[in-house]
Amino acid sequence: MLPMTRRALPALALAVPGFARAEGRPITLVVPNPPGGGTDFAARLYQDALTRILGVPVVIDNKPGANGNIAIQSVIRSAPDGLTLLMQYSGYHAGNPAMMKNPGWDPNRDLAPVGMADVAPHGIFVAPALPVTTLREFIDYAKARPGRLNYGSSGIGSIQHIAGALFSQAIGVPMVHVPYRGAAPALQDVAGDRVEMLITTPSSAVALAQAGKVKALAIASAARIPALPDVPTTAEAGLPGFTVDAWFAFFAPAGTPEDVVQRLNAAIREAAVQPEVRRRAEEGGVLLRPLTVAEMDAVARREVEELGRTIRDAGITMD
Repeated sequence: MLPMTRRALPALALAVPGFARAEGRPITLVVPNPPGGGTDFAARLYQDALTRILGVPVVIDNKPGANGNIAIQSVIRSAPDGLTLLMQYSGYHAGNPAMMKNPGWDPNRDLAPVGMADVAPHGIFVAPALPVTTLREFIDYAKARPGRLNYGSSGIGSIQHIAGALFSQAIGVPMVHVPYRGAAPALQDVAGDRVEMLITTPSSAVALAQAGKVKALAIASAARIPALPDVPTTAEAGLPGFTVDAWFAFFAPAGTPEDVVQRLNAAIREAAVQPEVRRRAEEGGVLLRPLTVAEMDAVARREVEELGRTIRDAGITMD
């Protein structure tokens, strides 16, 4: 479990890390997805606050493709100086090594954990034209059409893919997986009635749900979220035990000096308690979990083990 209590944060001893000031260069935050999805939301959630705290520009570089591997490999090949960071998605971090014989990187060897950005409960969103308004009605609709409904994802082996497969198993109805290169294009096809369902982070779907362009049927978490207060949990909606969450976190290339990692971690935790960051997180339906470097490392290693096991047990592979 992720730590759920908020810890008192130590004062930030060095507001501007010496490594960044001396270089006079911006920090590049690489995002392995296109704009509009949960990973991109996490990066932009912190961008302005980190720029103020660190005193140097934080520039976002979206590098989608190859199920996140293009971005991840570009970061691990970067100089370990703290000037190139990765906004990592837990589905890529634990999923790719479990699905691929050789993804070209190792999560425990090639990446250094820096800090948690946010934790995202997932919602079950369906196409607006479907004649359903509740999760139970959608389940009944799917049962009457086995193998005829599609569910989208941000890529093979993503948490959306795994969640869709587990949902299909939970309701006992086969569904067809349609992978995309990110949550945003998948959501566009749900809104356009080309795909029936997507289980994804609310940050990428709240605006569409509020506008009635997709239907939000349930939140796959223990509690409702403020961004969609009228949407029940899966337990309330009649599917107890079906919960899905993901995390998004900052990583640096392995070998980045410990003092640099610690300074960046302190800045991330300071950003996480800024009122504007907290407000935007709540509106986006994500939870802020300021973690130390050691805590982030423990979370990441546990995810590699547990999500990897789930993927292998489900027989999901990209090879």
